[in-house]
Amino acid sequence: MLTAPVILEEEADYMKHDRLTKKLIQEFFEEFIEAFFPNLYPYIDFSNVTFLEQEVYLDYLNGRKKEIDVLAEVKLNHEDKILHIHTEAQSTREANFPERMFLYFSYLYAKHRKPIQPIAVLSYNREKEEPTQFRINTPIQDVLQFNFLQLHLIKKNWRTYIQSDNPAAAALLSQMGYEAHERVQVKLEFLRMITRMKINPAQMEFLYGYFETYLKLNKEEEAQMMEQMENLPEEEKDMVLQLPNSYFERGLEKGKQEGRQEGKQEGKQEIALELLAIGMPVNQIAEITKLSKEEIKKLVGK
Repeated sequence: MLTAPVILEEEADYMKHDRLTKKLIQEFFEEFIEAFFPNLYPYIDFSNVTFLEQEVYLDYLNGRKKEIDVLAEVKLNHEDKILHIHTEAQSTREANFPERMFLYFSYLYAKHRKPIQPIAVLSYNREKEEPTQFRINTPIQDVLQFNFLQLHLIKKNWRTYIQSDNPAAAALLSQMGYEAHERVQVKLEFLRMITRMKINPAQMEFLYGYFETYLKLNKEEEAQMMEQMENLPEEEKDMVLQLPNSYFERGLEKGKQEGRQEGKQEGKQEIALELLAIGMPVNQIAEITKLSKEEIKKLVGK
């Protein structure tokens, strides 16, 4: 069977991000492999995946402790193997990263004594090519050549994935290579993607939260996105508007605050008018504001 670990670095403040990505990979393991490692995908039996308990790697030389995040035992080409996925959540690279990958590999192999396929998921904020090999040589021999697969997110073109219904790819759009002026379009395409997916509400909420951790639009950008949404087909626009968009969340909070200051009913009516202005269906506005449909329809004529 194949085993997959993701490694979290405990002393760093990016531990939260490692854990988010670990959960994403575990929740959508097959989809993650399919989207980013298509050459590996056909060899894995996804009907027989077992995630192992988290392990701790002790780096005695540097006095640090590492958690091995994701270990997933599966069959790889009908044989028991270990798939090791390490997420490097820090924004800048470390020169000794390939060596660390080898040390993690050595630790896991010493314990499990099974063939291991290592994978690194990089969140670096630079696009420079990163090494995927660690070598040890002497004057008379190439002692070691260790290789690992790599997913360098910022080097990925987000447009490549927007026609798919892949939840792992949708969430990771937020960390791919896009220009500042493309932020609004990336968010809109993410919303369009998740409306096409057959996932449960908890999974959709997780994907939305993951995306917003790395790409959260400001108020002006959200307004731009709502304008662009008007160009969508009516049915698709209605589906997107039913999502927990942060624009609506801000509007609801504004309505709550104004309701406390000027009267709860008046605050609800104001936020209902704002949502009507952006084309949200009456039934959705009623659910958010707790106004009746009749009350909302009366506001249309004001």
